[in-house]
Amino acid sequence: MAVKKEGITYEEIVRSVRAGKYAPIYYLMGEEDYYIDRLSEFITDSALKEDEKDFNLTVCYGADVTVDDVINAAKRFPMMAERQVVLVREAQQLEERDKLSFYLAHPQPSTILILCHKHGVLDRRKKLAADIQKVGVLFESKRLYDNQLPSFVTSYLQRKDGIKMDSNAVLMICEYVGSDLSRLTGELDKLILALREGEKQINADFVERHVGISKDFNNFELLAALIDKDVLKVNRIVKYFNDNPKGYSLQFTLSTLFGFFSNLMVAYYSPIKTEEGIAEWIEQPVWQVRKNILPGLKKFSGVKTMQIIEKIRETDAKSKGIGNTIADSGALLTELTHFILH
Repeated sequence: MAVKKEGITYEEIVRSVRAGKYAPIYYLMGEEDYYIDRLSEFITDSALKEDEKDFNLTVCYGADVTVDDVINAAKRFPMMAERQVVLVREAQQLEERDKLSFYLAHPQPSTILILCHKHGVLDRRKKLAADIQKVGVLFESKRLYDNQLPSFVTSYLQRKDGIKMDSNAVLMICEYVGSDLSRLTGELDKLILALREGEKQINADFVERHVGISKDFNNFELLAALIDKDVLKVNRIVKYFNDNPKGYSLQFTLSTLFGFFSNLMVAYYSPIKTEEGIAEWIEQPVWQVRKNILPGLKKFSGVKTMQIIEKIRETDAKSKGIGNTIADSGALLTELTHFILH
């Protein structure tokens, strides 16, 4: 397999493996566990048949082996199979990893060595990183930004037999779960299993029933009510949050509001004020610009938006005990939403 560039993607690796093009080494690293786990499983399952795994799959953990153990395992020949796989989990705990460079000078052609380095990355300035890229794949699994989660959800469901999810439902589950992709896909799989035979559409009501998220009382609905300046609805949602503290996080609400008003502030400087122009400028989906940003531009002036951003920062500081000795989360949210509305 040819040398891969630093920015190789998950999709590129999958395509190569599906084509039967295997690298002598895959160094999978980064903050997002999901892609590391999926790739290590996919490469292993593609390279070995089930009846070949007993003798040709070696799985070890970085804390339990030495780099010499890994190299010796990689140098072995497969038994009654075309190739073997050596999988090192928690490779970030493998000491003296630089010694792998000696093995990579002459890697065993019939071995696929996979190292899973989670919650960190290999220093690309080191010789080992360069040596890996000469003969194999160095892949960094990065966490998705919040604005990338809706696209991930829709793509994931589309691959699952063409299932579609309403935009409101997508935002609900992204807000509820956050950027932990393993947990997010777990929730999506539960929804898929709950669908009746032949069903291909998931809406907000379905998510509410099967995930336990209220479609009427969540941060997405609070933001929509604030944009509409619907005082009654805002107060109802705030009261619901205050009455259900176990299922509510002020920090998550502040993050949602800060993200929106920050994008709104940037949107004011967009050179092209069309939906597409603003979407490209603030790097958000067009439908989100249409639903929230454009109405927000009509309801909030640039000056008011700047003041709201400062108020959100002040509320965040108070929620952490800075300059606040009395107000609880409910009082802070009530004060903040009143400021936004008036």
